[in-house]
Amino acid sequence: MAESVAPAVDPTALEKWLATALPGRGDVEVDPLGEGHSNLTFLVRRGADVWVLRRPPLGPLLPTAHDVVREYRVLTLLSAAATPVRVPRAVAVCRDETVLGAPFYLMERTEGVVVRDRLPDWLADPADQRTLSLDVVDTLAEIHAVDWQPFVDAGIGKPGGYLERQLRRWVGQREGIQSAVAAAGGTARELPDYDAVRDWLRAHLPAEAAPAVVHGDYKLDNCIVGPGATPAVAAVVDWEMATVGDPRADLGYLLSFWPEPGEPFPLADLVAHGPGFPDRATMVSRWAERTGRDPGDPRWFVALAIWKLAILLEASYHRWLAGMADDPFFATLDTGVPGLLAHAREVCGA
Repeated sequence: MAESVAPAVDPTALEKWLATALPGRGDVEVDPLGEGHSNLTFLVRRGADVWVLRRPPLGPLLPTAHDVVREYRVLTLLSAAATPVRVPRAVAVCRDETVLGAPFYLMERTEGVVVRDRLPDWLADPADQRTLSLDVVDTLAEIHAVDWQPFVDAGIGKPGGYLERQLRRWVGQREGIQSAVAAAGGTARELPDYDAVRDWLRAHLPAEAAPAVVHGDYKLDNCIVGPGATPAVAAVVDWEMATVGDPRADLGYLLSFWPEPGEPFPLADLVAHGPGFPDRATMVSRWAERTGRDPGDPRWFVALAIWKLAILLEASYHRWLAGMADDPFFATLDTGVPGLLAHAREVCGA
């Protein structure tokens, strides 16, 4: 067992829980998986069984953040959807925090790779880059075609008011950071671009589109690219922010991680790109074609996406300052978060 696993997953405790939840034979082995900076992900092996475990990060968390039980429910509903959607199958959930110190769930492992900060050698051909890029949009359109009513019936999302709720929620998250830092005897840093973008988003709130299931964090590195002769999305992961709402928010979030050639981009070293990747206009047109929806002006949704990401990363930055996280990426957020907020302000013209 890797040292980085020990604080988050106790294999002995997990083995005892598995004996009841998913009976089988063999010792349990746990290894860290992926490079995400939010919920923690681990590969779990027991004999011939292989699963992926998701649990919240260590340390104090913002209210409503990192709800892996809700994420499990979302995956279960998506797997039961009448229309195709590419997700791993959730297999078991543990709500008892005494087992690992937090709730967690297990899902099937999807074969493939995550394309994050650099392109793999097999994706060097610009034609393959374009093929994958368009499939990323097609996969998003499949999500937006899912019947959203079962999610509302299950208490996941509401059919209206999504954009207003998003603004309220993320303002609340920012205020939660400030309160948590104050409770620890400190003062959260000033972020004037945060305030400017918040006010612009409120003043330019668009009329909502017809609702759909939205992922909430849809980008290339939340897709597992499956093996095969043609690059394609095998499964979409990281559903912790999924709900029912305006699907243009997902499109805007994807576009916020889709820099144009030669465009300055905050945290650019975390985003893979290549000459075959279509421009944003092509991505928007493809989404409109596949969904039959009017994308409108994506600018509001792109600004919202960047602003939300900055708030989320500011919480991670404060966990790092408090010594509750050792991810070296968090150290870069000293300048990374202000850079994102400046970029959001530039996008919207606030």
